[in-house]
Amino acid sequence: MTFPDNLLYTPEHEWVDWAPGTQEPVAIGITSYAAESLGDIVFVELPEVGAAVTSGEVCGELESTKSVSDLYAPVSGEVVEVNTAAVADPSLINNDPYGGGWLFKVAVTDATGLLTAAKYAELTGD
Repeated sequence: MTFPDNLLYTPEHEWVDWAPGTQEPVAIGITSYAAESLGDIVFVELPEVGAAVTSGEVCGELESTKSVSDLYAPVSGEVVEVNTAAVADPSLINNDPYGGGWLFKVAVTDATGLLTAAKYAELTGD
């Protein structure tokens, strides 16, 4: 399994499309490793636009045919957009976790502890 080099990752299997120093809101999703481990995702609960999220804290939930899993915020900040297409059709997350399956966007106030693709691959054993 490969992980895009342009993204940063968390040990909880989320990805962040963020380049340090940028002021643009960042897209957040779950990794292909997480999507494959969960199986077919059938329900997504995401934070609302305007909600404050804190890095490492639960901010949503993913339900699959196998289990229910917490979604952790990989960065701190304010939610500025939610992917309503992924909420309406959670299969997007399994089919395209790094593209159309992104979950929400955050205006970042703090980002620490993020991993490079190489470090995340070491963590997952891939």
